[in-house]
Amino acid sequence: MYGSGNNQVVALDGIDLTVGKGEFVAVMGASGSGKSTLLHILGSVDKPTSGRVIIDGTDLSELNQTQAAIFRRRKVGLVYQFYNLIPTITVQKNILMPLVLDKKKPNKEYFDKIVGSLGLADRLEALPNQLSGGQQQRVAIARSLIYRPALLLADEPTGNLDQKNSGEIIDMLKLSNRNLEQTIVLITHDEKVALEADRIITIEDGHVISDERRR
Repeated sequence: MYGSGNNQVVALDGIDLTVGKGEFVAVMGASGSGKSTLLHILGSVDKPTSGRVIIDGTDLSELNQTQAAIFRRRKVGLVYQFYNLIPTITVQKNILMPLVLDKKKPNKEYFDKIVGSLGLADRLEALPNQLSGGQQQRVAIARSLIYRPALLLADEPTGNLDQKNSGEIIDMLKLSNRNLEQTIVLITHDEKVALEADRIITIEDGHVISDERRR
């Protein structure tokens, strides 16, 4: 809920939603439907006015701002339409940044598996501006996976890409879902992209109006 009085807006209204471990879920809806608010709440960026959000056994409503930031870094991978890479450091350093912030050493075998699966093994010393848009989005996905998060949230990850690169990014997400058993919630307005998921949830005016399991 945003605002007050006559300007009050109910972004999400009584949503009851469960996503199982290893599911690949697409959330669809028009602009203003509430899908981005849902993503921000799942990512512990925003807190709901009421209700509870539980991810991997943690009740997000009980976390303060600092705890929420740590939880987000360790448990929630975030991939946005705009890649949010640090332009002055290499691909490898961008990918490892969440671990660096926690002063943790990477698991080399897992790191190699991620960059190999995403086709980045020969681009690790490049800077982001030396990559195509599709490659930059792959780096963003690799960074989001490096901590083995409980949940990967992708907010319109193909919205800034052409059709070829969009298809490749969706294939990468499906690969991480299948090979790494990664739970994925994908926000999109593109029906073609949504149809690649195992389950499609449609939101309208803050309500879930359909929840379709495809496979």
